[in-house]
Amino acid sequence: MALSILALVAALPSVLAYDNGLARTPQMGWNTWNHFGCGISEDTILSAAKALVSNNLTSYGYEYVIVDDCWQAPARDPSTGAPVPDPDKFPNGIKDVADQVHNMGLKFGIYSSAGTYTCGGRFGSLDYEEIDAQTYASWGVDYLKYDNCYNEGRAGTPMISYERYANMSRALNATGRPILYSMCNWGEDGPWNFAVDIANSWRISGDIHDDFDRYDDRCPCTSILDCKLPGFHCAMSRIIDFAAPVGQKAGPGKWNDLDMLEVGNGGMNFDEYVTHFSMWALVKSPLILGNDITNMSNDTLTIITNDALIAVNQDPNGSPANRIWKRTLPEGGDLQLWQGSLVNNQFVFALMNTSPNPQTVNVSFTDVFVDQGASYQSATFTLYDLWQKDPSSGAWGLNLGEFSGGVPDVQIGTHQTKVWKAVPASNSKRRDKAEL
Repeated sequence: MALSILALVAALPSVLAYDNGLARTPQMGWNTWNHFGCGISEDTILSAAKALVSNNLTSYGYEYVIVDDCWQAPARDPSTGAPVPDPDKFPNGIKDVADQVHNMGLKFGIYSSAGTYTCGGRFGSLDYEEIDAQTYASWGVDYLKYDNCYNEGRAGTPMISYERYANMSRALNATGRPILYSMCNWGEDGPWNFAVDIANSWRISGDIHDDFDRYDDRCPCTSILDCKLPGFHCAMSRIIDFAAPVGQKAGPGKWNDLDMLEVGNGGMNFDEYVTHFSMWALVKSPLILGNDITNMSNDTLTIITNDALIAVNQDPNGSPANRIWKRTLPEGGDLQLWQGSLVNNQFVFALMNTSPNPQTVNVSFTDVFVDQGASYQSATFTLYDLWQKDPSSGAWGLNLGEFSGGVPDVQIGTHQTKVWKAVPASNSKRRDKAEL
């Protein structure tokens, strides 16, 4: 019976998704963990919320303010079993913080783990799902990040993990409050198969680390498919590799989560952070900032407010970009070509260079439009460079003109990514081209 149910879950049509009506496009916001870890307080949260507003990040779609681990008191309420916040960090309680966040026009998120303890050693929610969900709803929580530490061995098959995470899904739905459900089980047991109808997003790998390509034995898997130890300290470009095969499982209301953004935390340079933000946007990962948004450089602000890339991420078509090819280079690293579909018969494609040297590449429309077929491969497109601004309007997306056959002699620097939007030329031109 278990095997037949598991086969049914894995075969669910891609149109099915969690039915809470949330995350029709990937969620956007800010989370405490990457920069602050356990060093959080009421002031940390409210200062970040104010910074989202004062930096005008709300106009770009960043709306969730998420408190990660270590908000909890040493123990639950002894009489009710309800979760209790740390009285030193949150002297006015979580509801008061959530109310202030809501009054700024933002949404409030919180963290727990599907285990006896959280990853930071606080109490978890395993077997406390109902009272925790009810308490979160009473506090005005709009978002739950739900981790995987100390899970008592309730993992190892998709069905076991499904039941553990479905318990919280059911509890959240039972509250009657719309609460975005962000699973963080590190890709264990293939959540892209079992979580599509119980969660709005799911992590696909171990925790990100703020570097471009450094190998770390604590993130040992070479592929997330059948990965037995997701680990942590996963370099950014490795997570992009992990994401390549599972884009087909994501869509409106159900997203592959590549982890929170490291942009602005200092471990990578400008071009590497551009690659980071670009690829998270293209594969439709949630865009959750993880830096100190109260103290940002102009470079950081430039990257996270590229509204052309954000529009790709938030495109209502909800179709993650797919990797067309990956070519290993003799000096190390590789070149990768990615392409995705947008609404209105438009497309986005990207060239990424993970090698230590600059490269010159001819990008062929035969490759870019391999999924669309000959009529697109031979068509003429107007291309927009999404990392260049129009000099007259100042808007991201410089019109490069019309291209047929491909983009010749692309100069791409070390660890750079170039992103183009492709819009078909006039219908008459497309017909003429197809008739040749």
